[in-house]
Amino acid sequence: MECLAPEVEPFGIRTMLVEPGFFRTELLTEDSTDYPVPSIDDYAEKTKETVAAWKGISGQQSGDPAKLADALMQLVGKDDPPFRWAAGADAVETFEKKGRELIEQANAYRDLSSSLAFDDAAESMKGS
Repeated sequence: MECLAPEVEPFGIRTMLVEPGFFRTELLTEDSTDYPVPSIDDYAEKTKETVAAWKGISGQQSGDPAKLADALMQLVGKDDPPFRWAAGADAVETFEKKGRELIEQANAYRDLSSSLAFDDAAESMKGS
């Protein structure tokens, strides 16, 4: 989506990346979801944990799908909708966590990362 947006924007096509949290729909119900049977030993335990977690929150998700629909209608009606939108409080928390992780990663090797330009390019950037 990030690559598509600048390509279609000159044609008047707007995009919005919606990253939803968990909404109380039928998605996680036994009738709707076929959970994988662990078939690779190295992943079996993690698969079992993930399936158990999803089954445990089925019907308990905090997001109201009707409110999501209303919010989406509000956003698409705006002249300048967000490029990326976190739908739900849990999605906002995920965004914040990812943002902190990215900053930590950028800072962890900032000096090394910043030392990779040609010497003349690095000098010209200091004057900017």
